[in-house]
Amino acid sequence: MRVLGVDPGLTRCGLGAVQGRPGAPLSLVDVGVVRTPAGDDIGARLVAIEREIERWLDEHRPDVLAVERVFAQHNLRTVMGTAQASAVAITCAARRGLPVALHTPSEVKAAVTGSGTADKKQVGLMVTRLLRLTAMPKPADAADALALAICHVWRGGSAGRVAEALARVKASGAVRRDGRGTAL
Repeated sequence: MRVLGVDPGLTRCGLGAVQGRPGAPLSLVDVGVVRTPAGDDIGARLVAIEREIERWLDEHRPDVLAVERVFAQHNLRTVMGTAQASAVAITCAARRGLPVALHTPSEVKAAVTGSGTADKKQVGLMVTRLLRLTAMPKPADAADALALAICHVWRGGSAGRVAEALARVKASGAVRRDGRGTAL
């Protein structure tokens, strides 16, 4: 499975693509950060993020996007920027019919480090180890995007396979309107 992790943000939007499956070594496909100047018009910033995400989708052809779930913070401006960048990523995926998984920061930290309260340095170190990199991805947004992708490979992969199997059964007509299955 190839997963594109997106750590949404207006100033820095982390992107990280990982290839792998549960129980097997993971490999880095690519990592980067989309940067937009804080003083630019919000529309121009969102378009710049969209263009780069579209380029990554074209270039890396992921099977799924893993996006950080927006959570409440004290700084409303930060939450709004994160939510807007997140919506751009989700829209890009939806346009292509790609599934999107949302993972909370604590879920990602727990998957990658074993602790839902790990700090950014711990996440970066584990991402470096898990992907067998020579250096920690910088800035932290890049490491966070890779952590999202890793989390999805490990935690979201099985849930995705179950959902796909159910969709195939439903599409085949093997499930009656009342939800009970028929003999196959």
